[in-house]
Amino acid sequence: MTPPFRRILVTGGAGYVGSALVPALLRDGARVRSLDLGLYGREALAAVRGRPELEEVRGDLRDEGLVRRALEDCDAVIHLACISNDPSFELDPALGKSINRDAFEPLARLAREAGVKRFIYASSSSVYGVSGAPEVAEDHPLAPMTDYSRCKAQCEPILLALRAPSFVPVVLRPATVCGYAPRLRLDLVVNLLTAHAWFNRRVKIFGGAQMRPNIHVADMVDAYRLMLALPDADVAGEIFNVGDENRTVAELAELARGVVARLAPERGPVALEVVPTDDQRSYKISSAKILRKLGFKTRRTIAQAVESLVAAFQAGKVTDLDDPLYHNIRVMQAAKLS
Repeated sequence: MTPPFRRILVTGGAGYVGSALVPALLRDGARVRSLDLGLYGREALAAVRGRPELEEVRGDLRDEGLVRRALEDCDAVIHLACISNDPSFELDPALGKSINRDAFEPLARLAREAGVKRFIYASSSSVYGVSGAPEVAEDHPLAPMTDYSRCKAQCEPILLALRAPSFVPVVLRPATVCGYAPRLRLDLVVNLLTAHAWFNRRVKIFGGAQMRPNIHVADMVDAYRLMLALPDADVAGEIFNVGDENRTVAELAELARGVVARLAPERGPVALEVVPTDDQRSYKISSAKILRKLGFKTRRTIAQAVESLVAAFQAGKVTDLDDPLYHNIRVMQAAKLS
């Protein structure tokens, strides 16, 4: 799957999804420029650092001069960078808004002015909030419940309004990503449940009845690669849900416990504990549109995502569940950005 673009700018290229996406794009034969603030260190792209097709730029999306330079000679953008997840955003809502919302319009506008042909935006399925619908499709009313998801929702029409024959925007609303990537996050539901099952042999289920959509990180990477490979007419101005399995939090906990027990029985039994929660976000997304229009279907299961995490734990790639590196809010607290 060779991208038909001269150079691809990946914002957040050293983040969780970016650390899996950038190497995949390089394997595809692309030239990639990663723009990342570098909050989580430089190890995420260590395996591909030094390749002539990769350029790493460290800096802040709010610096328009830096953004202009980063866009030079790029004709595609995959915008992943943001203050990610609700707790990190709520730590400093003004900061979160300045990066996730206020910096977005200049980035998109400057991209179009720089001659970028395709702009792929990572929104979020959390824009749907709470829904009792059997499944939520892209035309479902948005009801974001947090500042983080509201900013994600607000950026979508800003981007789509810039659509032109020479500037093709497309919006993806990913499910919650899971599985091992070089810049690992253990503050995402499947990853967190798996880590607790492995390290603590006790999994806390917060609530349990809430429905959550999920997707393996490798499938998410494939979705971005597809957005680059398809003709303009297939993706221009489109919004696509991208997900795989809709499961309750309790089901995800049982799955994590079962995989850990199967792959590492010597570690003993894993207990489950249910505790109350105020987090009532619950929805089941439908990914029928991206299958129908583009033929995209996930190829990995959530169980395989858990297996990839267990393999990383067994290999000693992760030795401390509480290392702040794996938890966005802890890094944000230490960074004290302004």
